[in-house]
Amino acid sequence: MTDRHATPVRPAPHASGLPLDAEGIHALAARSMFQLFSSSSQGMFLVDNSGRIAWVNEGYQRFLPRLGVASIDDFLGRRVEDVIPNTQMRRVLETGQPVLVDLLTNTAGSFVVSRLPLHDDQGMLIGAIGIVLFDQPETTLQPLISKFALLQQDLDDARRQLAAQRSRQLAAPGGERRAKYSFASFVGSSPAAAEVKRQARRAAQSLSPVLLLGETGTGKELLAHAIHAASARAQSPFVTVNIAAIPDALLEAEFFGVAPGAYTGAERKPRAGKFKLADGGTLFLDEIGDMPLALQAKLLRALQEGEIEPLGSNAIVRFDVRVVAATSRDLLQMVRDGRFREDLFYRLHVLPIHVPPLRERQSDVPALVEVLCEDLALRNDMPPPELDAAALALLSHQEWRGNIRELRNVLEQAAMLSDDARIGTALLQQVLRMSGVEPSPAKPVPTAAPCLAPHDDPGLLRPLAEQVAELEARAIRAALAAHGGNKLATARALGISRATLYDRMGAAGLSEIKTD
Repeated sequence: MTDRHATPVRPAPHASGLPLDAEGIHALAARSMFQLFSSSSQGMFLVDNSGRIAWVNEGYQRFLPRLGVASIDDFLGRRVEDVIPNTQMRRVLETGQPVLVDLLTNTAGSFVVSRLPLHDDQGMLIGAIGIVLFDQPETTLQPLISKFALLQQDLDDARRQLAAQRSRQLAAPGGERRAKYSFASFVGSSPAAAEVKRQARRAAQSLSPVLLLGETGTGKELLAHAIHAASARAQSPFVTVNIAAIPDALLEAEFFGVAPGAYTGAERKPRAGKFKLADGGTLFLDEIGDMPLALQAKLLRALQEGEIEPLGSNAIVRFDVRVVAATSRDLLQMVRDGRFREDLFYRLHVLPIHVPPLRERQSDVPALVEVLCEDLALRNDMPPPELDAAALALLSHQEWRGNIRELRNVLEQAAMLSDDARIGTALLQQVLRMSGVEPSPAKPVPTAAPCLAPHDDPGLLRPLAEQVAELEARAIRAALAAHGGNKLATARALGISRATLYDRMGAAGLSEIKTD
C-alpha cells in the first residue's frame, strides 16, 4: 500500500473474461473479505509483525480522539499497546492464534473486537488485523454485557475478599472480627438477585443505616457481611448481635458493656459492649424485630447521640458505627400494633433492601445447588453430590418456605441417605415428604444445570457465538418493529450503518421480515 491513509480499492474483474483458477479465486476472495470487513465493521487496523500500526481505515479513525491521539500521523508507526490500552494484539503476534470474539474496555469505551493473525504464502507471520465488531456493545448486547459485568464484579469481589483474608492471616492471626462474605457469595443471576446486589452495592457506599427485610433463610446476614466488605469500613470490625438468641435481661449488657462490679457476680474488669467492639466499623443487628420495647428507647438514643453508658458506670463512651439491621418480621405492622417504636423504625428504615424468597428466583436454584453440593463435600470430606436434570427440575419448582436454609437441609439429608454420590428424584421426594412437604410437580428447567452428573445431557448449554447472534437478531427485530420497518431509522437507532444492518439481517435470516 503506497498510500497508508487510503482504503483498499475493489479489485477489477478478470480481464480475459475466462473463469479464474483456484489461486485466482483465493486471491480475489481474500481481497473481497478484506474489503467487506473494512466497510461493514465499526473500524479496522493492521499491525506488522513487530506490533506497530501499519494501516487504519476511516471507520477506526473516529476512535482516535477517544484514545487521546491527536492525528492519524501520531497513530501510524506506533506500538499497538502504546496507543490502544488493554489490547491483546501482542498475544496474537506471539502465539499466531486468533481471538475471534473479545470484549475490550479502555479509555475509548467498550468494544466487541476480533483479532486475526496474517500470514504470507509460506505461512510466516507478517502481522495481524484488528476489527471492531461493535462500538458501545451495550446498545445491542445489553443482557449479555450486563451479565458479564455482574459476573466480573462478583469475581473481583471474591478476589478482594481472598486477598483481604490472606493479609489478615499474616498481619493479625488472632481472631479479629471481620466480614466472612462478599457479594460473590450471594449466589444467583436472576433479575431479583441482581437487583438485590445492585441495591446492596449502592448501600455499601453510604454511611446511612441499612435495613434488610425478608423471610428467614434468604441470605440477609450474608448480605450484611458483603455490604461491610464492600464499604470504606472493610478493614474495621464487623460485629454481629443476634437479638433473638440473647435473653432480654442480658441484651443491655451485650450492647453497652459492663463496668467493674456493676452487679453481683460481675467481673472486676470492665467488659466492652458490642457498640464499643464495633467502633469504626459495622454493627449488624440481626432479628431487630425481636428487641424488647424497653431496650428500643436506649438503642434509639445511642444511635442518635453516638454515645453509650456501660451498665454500672456514669462515664460516657463515644462510638462511631455504621448500623445494618435485619428482620424477618413485618416491622411496619409491629409499629401499628405498638410492638416496635415508630421513631426507631424510621431511624433504621433509611436504606431498606427487600431480599426475595427463593420461590421468587427459582432460576437461581441450579447455581445454588452447585454451591451447596460443593460445601457439603468440603464439610463432610465426601465426593460432591451429583443431581440429574430431573432431580434439579424438581428442586427448582418447590415452594421452599425455609428458603436457602431449607434447600441446604434437603440436599444434606439426601446426601446422607444416598448410597453413592448420585441423588435422584425419588430420593428427593422421599426427603421432602419426611420434612412434611408434598413435592410440587417438576417442569423442565430453563437454565443449564451446574450440578449435573458428567454423563447427563448438556443440551441446555449453547455456544457463546450462538447466544450473541440470537440477542443481536432479537434487538434488530425489536428495532425494526419500533420503526415500522424503516431500515434507515432502525440503523440509526442501533448505531450502525444501513449496509451493516442489511448484512446483519441477512445473517440472522431477517431479510424478509414484515412489520406492522
